[in-house]
Amino acid sequence: MTLNLHLVRLFVAVAEAGSFSRAAEGLWISQPAVSKGIRELEHQLDLTLIERGAGKGFRLTEAGASLLTHARGIFAMERAALDDVRARVGVQRGSLTLGASTTVASYWLPPQIAAFCAAYPAVVPRVTVGNTQWVCEQLLECRIDLALVEGRVDEERVEVREWTTDPLAIVAPPDAALPRRGVTAALLGRQHWILREPGSGTRQATEALCAAHGIDAPPWMEMASNEAIARTVASGVGISMLPRVVVADMLALGTLRELKLPGAVLSRPLYRLALKNRPLSPAALRMAQILDAS
Repeated sequence: MTLNLHLVRLFVAVAEAGSFSRAAEGLWISQPAVSKGIRELEHQLDLTLIERGAGKGFRLTEAGASLLTHARGIFAMERAALDDVRARVGVQRGSLTLGASTTVASYWLPPQIAAFCAAYPAVVPRVTVGNTQWVCEQLLECRIDLALVEGRVDEERVEVREWTTDPLAIVAPPDAALPRRGVTAALLGRQHWILREPGSGTRQATEALCAAHGIDAPPWMEMASNEAIARTVASGVGISMLPRVVVADMLALGTLRELKLPGAVLSRPLYRLALKNRPLSPAALRMAQILDAS
């Protein structure tokens, strides 16, 4: 059995567009041609890939979802091969899509992007931003080339390397009735904690700190932005642990106050992720070298 890549492209277009008609518009062919191609692919594989509903909707079967994952990997390798060939014949262009968790994208990545653009001006990087879990999912789906995240990733298909260290700080409102020289775990456990959403690296780091020091701190409030949490705490609502790069200016201005927990190591590694067994394009390889040298 051989895999007809033209038909597989039709299938990927339909799966990603969520519609036969939108896929046809994107491919500049007729909808009947798309439908015929999907039926032919299913016949060749002797598998149902798409279950069509009574209306216009559909869902991927288990076989269809599996094929979509493999197809994205195949076409990602195809793009990497084309970029490599172009680079070898002197065509200084290519594609680079990075995924970054929010703190990395806002505070750590801009200098690396600037260095890359200065060295390779013909390649315009694209950065997609989300929490650690979301970025890892994008990498597994071959939607990005490299990822930089704050949280731990335990996925056998992903190569994980420590990239740099991100200092953290426990912060409170400036007028909080808390000791200035140091706080106890018991006292921190009695505060209202504002945490990031599940799947965030900052949330992981906070939960790890609480577990290590016996702090009973269930989330009193959840927010999906470090900056929003910092401003909420500064307004007098609760406490939090946030990356120091996020709160450094507010600490200097006195709109936030840092709480010291004796014996606590307030830092975490940041990680660089790549998909195992997927060759990096020349652009992604150069970006990886810039990241490793920083």
